[in-house]
Amino acid sequence: MASAPLAPHSSSSATPERGAPESPVRVRFCPSPTGNPHVGLVRTALFNWAFARRQQGTLVFRIEDTDAARDSEESYRQLLDAMRWLGFDWDEGPEVGGPHAPYRQSQRMDLYADVARRLLEAGHAYHCYCSQEELDSRREAARAAGKPSGYDGHCRDLSAEQVQEYEAQGRAPIVRFRMPDETISFDDLVRGELTFTPENVPDFGIVRANGAPLYTLVNPVDDALMEITHVLRGEDLLSSTPRQIALYRALIELGVARQIPAFGHLPYVMGEGNKKLSKRDPQASLNLYRERGFLPEGLLNYLSLLGWSLSADQDVFSVEEMVAAFDIADVNPNPARFDLKKCEAINADHIRMLDVKDFTERCAPWLKAPFAPWAPEDFDEAKWEAVAPHAQTRLKVLSEITDNVDFLFLAEPVHDEASWTKAMKEGADALLRTAREKLEAADWTSAESLKEAVLAAGEAHDLKLGKAQAPVRVAVTGRTVGLPLFESLEILGQDATLARIDAALARLAA
Repeated sequence: MASAPLAPHSSSSATPERGAPESPVRVRFCPSPTGNPHVGLVRTALFNWAFARRQQGTLVFRIEDTDAARDSEESYRQLLDAMRWLGFDWDEGPEVGGPHAPYRQSQRMDLYADVARRLLEAGHAYHCYCSQEELDSRREAARAAGKPSGYDGHCRDLSAEQVQEYEAQGRAPIVRFRMPDETISFDDLVRGELTFTPENVPDFGIVRANGAPLYTLVNPVDDALMEITHVLRGEDLLSSTPRQIALYRALIELGVARQIPAFGHLPYVMGEGNKKLSKRDPQASLNLYRERGFLPEGLLNYLSLLGWSLSADQDVFSVEEMVAAFDIADVNPNPARFDLKKCEAINADHIRMLDVKDFTERCAPWLKAPFAPWAPEDFDEAKWEAVAPHAQTRLKVLSEITDNVDFLFLAEPVHDEASWTKAMKEGADALLRTAREKLEAADWTSAESLKEAVLAAGEAHDLKLGKAQAPVRVAVTGRTVGLPLFESLEILGQDATLARIDAALARLAA
C-alpha cells in the first residue's frame, strides 16, 4: 500500500551526534532482497539483534526494496525464512507490523517524495542538470590536477536563466543534497571519534532523474521516521555517515527527525586471500551452511566471534550467553577472517551439546530422500535410535550423518575404493577369517565382547587392535573411518556382520 505524506514531529530537538541518544534503544536490520542471504549480512543482523535484546530495546526489521531491477519476491521470502531459521525475532516489521508500517520501502514512496520536496523548498537540496558525460569529464580533470574528484557543485547556484536553458535542452535533473561547508565529526561506537572535512564529502544525489529515490535518501529518512537510536552496520558504509549526519540535521530542522542516531561500523569479514568476503564467494552463502547441516546456534556462535568475543578463553557459548554479555563497545574494529574449519569445529561442539532426542530430530532431513541412498522401507528406526548417540560425537555438520549410518540400512556397504586398498593389504584375508571365527563365538549383546574378539584375532596375527580392526571395519561399513566400530557391529547384528565379512573374503579371493 502507498503511504501518506508525513506530518512533522511534535518535537524537533536534536541529539548531538557525539554520544548515544538517551531515548529507549531502537535498532534496525534493513537488508535488500537481492540474491541469497550471506554470512556477512547474518553477522550484522546478529549484532543488531543481540544489542536490542541486551538493552531491552526494539529491533525493527525493514526491507529496502526500492531497486526494482535487482529486488525479487523470492529473495524477500528467503530473507524472512533465514531470519526465522536463525532464531531471530523482531518487534516491528514484516509479518509483525508496528506503528511505523509499512516496513517495505517499495510501499513508502510517497513519504520519500514528500521529504525530497520539502528539502528542495527549504534550500537543503537543489536540482542538478549535469549529464553523466559532463560529470565524468570534470572528475577526470580534477583527478589530473590532484584535487578531490567528487561533485564540484556546478549546479548549486544556477540562475533562473540557466535553469530555463537546461530545461529547454530537455535535461531531466536529479535532486542533489547541499552539504554544509564544515567539518563533521562523530563518535563511532566501534571506532571512536572520526572526522570528515568538507572537501571529502561533496554534495550527493538523493533522487534520480526519473523521480526514484536513492538509498542516500530513503535509508536515513526511514531511520528518522522509525526513530532509530543506534545504527549498527558494515564498515563499507562508513563513508556515507557524514552525509547522513548532515541530512539528519536538515530533517530535524524540517521536523521530520527527532534526533541523530549513534553510529557503529562493524569490521569487514575477510575471505580467502584476506579479501573482503563478497556475497559472490561460495562460502558466503547462508544457504550453503543450511544445506550442509550447520546448526543455527553453532553458526551464530562462530559469526559472533568475527569482531567480538565472550571472553579470552571461551569460544563456545549459547546465544543466550552472548546476549547477556554483548556490548557494542567491545566490538573490535579490525577485519575478521572467516575460518571455515573453526566454524565447523564450533558447530561440532554445538551438535554434541544437543539432547539426543533433539539431535535425532534435527538429523531427520538427511535420513530421507533425496539425501539417503536407501529405500524408505529399509530404514530401521530402532537401529537409528541405537546408533544416534554414537553418531552425535562424530559429526561436524548434520549432513555427515548419511554416510556415517548408511551401512545399517543398505543391503551391502558402499565400499570406498581408497579405503579398501588401504585396509585390504597382504594378510588381510587371513585376519578376516580369524576375526570371523572369533566374532561368531562372541557375545553379541556386548560391544566389549566384540572388541575382545577382534583383539584376539589381531593377537593371533601379531597385530595390535588398530591394525586388526581396519579390515573388519572396511568389510562391514565400507570405510576406514566412521562410528565406533564395535558398537556399530552390535547394532548391525551378527548375521549381517558375518555375511559382509564373507563377501569381503570372496572379493579378496577373486
